[in-house]
Amino acid sequence: MQVKRLSLKISPDVRRVISLSYNIDQENVYRIASILLKMEPDERQKLLEQTLEQFSNRHRDLEGVLKKHFKELEPFLPSGFKLKESDQLLLASYFTKEYSVESAALFNPSIAPLDRSEDGEQPFVLSLRATGEGHISSIEFLQGAIDNIGHLRIIPPPSGFATGPEHIRHLSGDHPVTEVRFPDEMPLSEHVIFPITDDESNGIEDLRLVRFEEDGEVTYYGTYTAYNGYRIQTKIMETKDFKTFRFHNLKGKAIQDKDMALFPQKINGKYAMISRQDGNNLFIMYSENLFEWQDHIPIMRPEMPWELSKIGNCGSPLKTEKGWLLITHGVGPMRKYQLGAVLLDPENPQKVAARLYEPLLGPEEHEREGYVPNVVYTCGAMIHHDRLVLPYAMSDSASGMALFDVHELLQTMERESKGDRE
Repeated sequence: MQVKRLSLKISPDVRRVISLSYNIDQENVYRIASILLKMEPDERQKLLEQTLEQFSNRHRDLEGVLKKHFKELEPFLPSGFKLKESDQLLLASYFTKEYSVESAALFNPSIAPLDRSEDGEQPFVLSLRATGEGHISSIEFLQGAIDNIGHLRIIPPPSGFATGPEHIRHLSGDHPVTEVRFPDEMPLSEHVIFPITDDESNGIEDLRLVRFEEDGEVTYYGTYTAYNGYRIQTKIMETKDFKTFRFHNLKGKAIQDKDMALFPQKINGKYAMISRQDGNNLFIMYSENLFEWQDHIPIMRPEMPWELSKIGNCGSPLKTEKGWLLITHGVGPMRKYQLGAVLLDPENPQKVAARLYEPLLGPEEHEREGYVPNVVYTCGAMIHHDRLVLPYAMSDSASGMALFDVHELLQTMERESKGDRE
């Protein structure tokens, strides 16, 4: 089967840094504040100006960041301890650090279509897993477009900045929800969603983005793995405008492993999700509540030599004229990861209608080396004008893009499932 690997390569950029607060405790705050205030006012002012000059061109609004970080440390100052604004900024700079969000890798992409443009191009949003020091992962985004003859382009980021959200709120209710907000004027390519809550303190991993439509309304969801350094759990992101994002905890007996991906629409009046429950096999789940999943039905187990160690899904199922196209991953000898394809019945997606015998995509020689070698992986594809648009990660380091003819893929799957594997 023909695959068109594009020359596009999305590589990590160590220059993309965000600002984080750190080392804030009563002893450190009081000690550093006391020393600074013993300095002459002119000396403090000069030190602040030098700091702003060295770092302001690396951040969208460094002074705003320092003001926010001062509010975090202010409760640790003695009662009645007053500082003028310039001294507040200087003190806050001692409790602020830069974090290079892509210093280790930029990988495991997912893609979802945006509304069609007037010139016939299909705009899309691409989510990426950015990993930095300490293997802490966050979510980043790029935008692009593909035309009807398969020309694909990524829109260059208008700035070199990487910026965290403007506001963070923790909401109470039936299940924990965290909401973050980015300024309207900030381009999507600048957004960095860094771990916020304790249960994801060591990483937000492998967002599986999907455009979900119901009653004419579009919402973008993304299941992801939250990791705190000891245990994992699946959570779900929600946004309508890519400015405000909500992050929901999931609950239920069926929330116990990675690789969960939501169907882009309800199935027979219920939400549907592909999942993995036991580390090896694929299941389908149905629920009337998006945030609670209790039951699971097995649909597929490893069978082919290239996937015998385990299988998992690689993003939300894609609707085709023949059924639901599900991209999978399989792990074979020497922990080599390759992608496969499965066709689920259009009316009853717990039934496998067809599947590929050979891998859909595996690492070429130049893609084998990286943070985790011998791995090709994706977290979501889309279909445009009878083309499967498949972003994929190269050995957990950088990301590329491949195109397939959907009709050829479906025909190959049907033929191989009938035993004709020539």
